[in-house]
Amino acid sequence: MDTFYLSHGSPTLSIDDSLEARHFLKSWRSQVMPGVRPKAILVVSAHWDTRSPEINVINGTNDTIYDFYGFPKPMYKLKYPAPGAPLVARKARDLLINAGFGPIKEDTKRGLDHGAWVPLLLMYPDADIPVCQLSLQSDRDATYHYNMGRALAPLREEGVLIIGSGSATHNLRALAFDNKPPPTWAIDFDNWLKDAVLNTRYDEVNHFYEKAPSAKLAQPWPDHFYPLHVAIGAAGGNPVSELIHTSWSAGSMSYTSFRFKSPAAN
Repeated sequence: MDTFYLSHGSPTLSIDDSLEARHFLKSWRSQVMPGVRPKAILVVSAHWDTRSPEINVINGTNDTIYDFYGFPKPMYKLKYPAPGAPLVARKARDLLINAGFGPIKEDTKRGLDHGAWVPLLLMYPDADIPVCQLSLQSDRDATYHYNMGRALAPLREEGVLIIGSGSATHNLRALAFDNKPPPTWAIDFDNWLKDAVLNTRYDEVNHFYEKAPSAKLAQPWPDHFYPLHVAIGAAGGNPVSELIHTSWSAGSMSYTSFRFKSPAAN
């Protein structure tokens, strides 16, 4: 099973048919993973940020968390009642503990935040694949999250789809809603990201604040970028990368997304 970094951008992705990224995600089963049905899905979302790792262990159905404010009312009526994936969650917990990330707290009540359910609603609208979520730690560095991914890599052999969900650029103070083109700093960062990832310069990606142009403007806080490092690590070793989507919205928000293949699979 390949791993993925998906830019989920704005929660309006759930209803705004003008967004290119929405159409990309709706084509997931036919264009990105045709004929492949994951056993379960593990999502590392920018919107679950904790001091130490936590994983949701849900025996029933995941609740839909509306962790956004002031958006159109129809968005608050959307549901994504995917079953939990407690066995996968506990396997992930054990892998992380064995890799030195313990202790790992089990959360038996938390459902899926919009970084998980919004893209999944478009990718797998039947909500019939078990899903669990793992938190990130934004006070740690990118290498920590890369190593977290490395620890989770064995799950791929069991048919678990590992998704890092964030945003290739994420500066909410720099958004524009008047059809302005992306600013130079956002384009420069996005171009650097594509070049570094597609040429497997993963050490640079792990040190993006030092290596990337305008990194502090593009990612003022790293929570929307660390899911990328988990996805790279979870693919194992020095994975082969593929750009699977790129588009823009709200001026400076990039939806650049990647696929990572284990070198052993090529």
